[in-house]
Amino acid sequence: MNNSGGQLNFTAMILMVAIIVVLLFVYSIVYKRLKVYTRRTMSQWDDFMLDMFKIPFLWLLVWIMIKLMAHLFLKDLTAFKYLIHANNIILILSVGWILMKFVKLGVYFLQRKLDVTAADNINARKRLTQLTVFQNITDTVIVIITFSFVLMTFDGARLIGKSLLASAGVAGIIIGFAAQKSIGMFLAGIQIAITQPIRLDDVVIVEGEWGRIEEITLTYVVVRIWDERRLMLPVNYFLEVPFQNWTRTSANILGTVFFYVGYDLPVQVIRDFVPEILKDNPDWDGRVFNVQVTNTTELHKELRILVSSGDASKNWNLRTEIREKVIDFIQANYPGCFVKVRLDHNNLPTIQPKDENLWADKP
Repeated sequence: MNNSGGQLNFTAMILMVAIIVVLLFVYSIVYKRLKVYTRRTMSQWDDFMLDMFKIPFLWLLVWIMIKLMAHLFLKDLTAFKYLIHANNIILILSVGWILMKFVKLGVYFLQRKLDVTAADNINARKRLTQLTVFQNITDTVIVIITFSFVLMTFDGARLIGKSLLASAGVAGIIIGFAAQKSIGMFLAGIQIAITQPIRLDDVVIVEGEWGRIEEITLTYVVVRIWDERRLMLPVNYFLEVPFQNWTRTSANILGTVFFYVGYDLPVQVIRDFVPEILKDNPDWDGRVFNVQVTNTTELHKELRILVSSGDASKNWNLRTEIREKVIDFIQANYPGCFVKVRLDHNNLPTIQPKDENLWADKP
C-alpha cells in the first residue's frame, strides 16, 4: 500500500487514522458502559480497578494499533524503524505502568482487610505502614527497571552500559560518595518499615509540635500538626533525633489538670465533684482518676487531677472540660479560695515626713 521511493500513501494514512479514531471511540463507549455497571454493584473494588487501569490499558491499545498499522501501511517508509523504536518504548512504559497499577491494586485489597478506625488499631496501622513503604520501594524498583529497558533500546546507551560495566568499580565509588545521603535516606525508609519507630496515624511530639504521622515515604515523613499545618521531616530524622511517640504500643494516655488554690479549699469537695463530670463521659475510659495535692507554697497549694483516655485527642477534650467545670464550681461555691495576694494594712509601716514644717499650713 505504499508507493515506491519510500513515500507515504496518503490514502493508507487516512485509513489508518480513521481506524485509530474508531477504535478509540469504541474504547470510550466500552469504558462508559463498564463504569455504569460498576456503579450498580455493591462492592467498590471494581470501580477502583476500572479507574486505575483506564489509562494504562489505553496506552497498551495505542501500542497495538501503532504496531499493526506500521506493519500494514508504513513498512516501506524510511522512518519505519524510528516508528517501531518509538512503539517499543511505548510498550515498555505501558508494561511498567501496568505493573505499578497491579502493585497498587494488591495494596488496595490488603488495606481493605485493615480496620484503622477501630479503637485498638495498633496492628492495623503497623501493617498499613509496611504496605505503604514497601509499595514505594516496589514502585521505585519498577521505575528504575522500566527506564533501564527504555535506555537499552538505544544503541548509544548499550555502549555506555558496556563501558560502565568495565569501570564499575570506580563508578560505584564515585556514585556512592555523591549519593550517600540519598542512599542513606532510602535505607532509612526501609528500616522504618521494618523496625517501625513510627507508624501512620501515630501521635508524636517533634520539633516542639504535637501532631500525627500523615504520610511516610522513602525519603521524607509528613506530620499533620494539630492546627492543620504540615511539618516535613527527612525520614532519617526519626532514626537519629529523639522524639516522643505517644502511641508506640498503645493509644491510651494519662492527662493532668492543675489548680492553684488557697489552703481554705477542702480537697474532698473536688474529689466528690469531678466524678460527676466523668460519669458517662465518652472521653474518659474509666481506667484512672485521682485528685491529689502535689505541692505547697507559702501562698497556695497545687491540686492535680489525673484522668485517663483512650487517645490523646479525647484526653485533651476531657482535660479542658474538667478545667472549665472545676473553675466554675470553685467560683460558685468557694469564691474566696482562689489564690490571692493579701496585704494587711494594719501591719504596714507608717511613713512620716522628714520635715514636719512642710505640713504646717496644710488643713
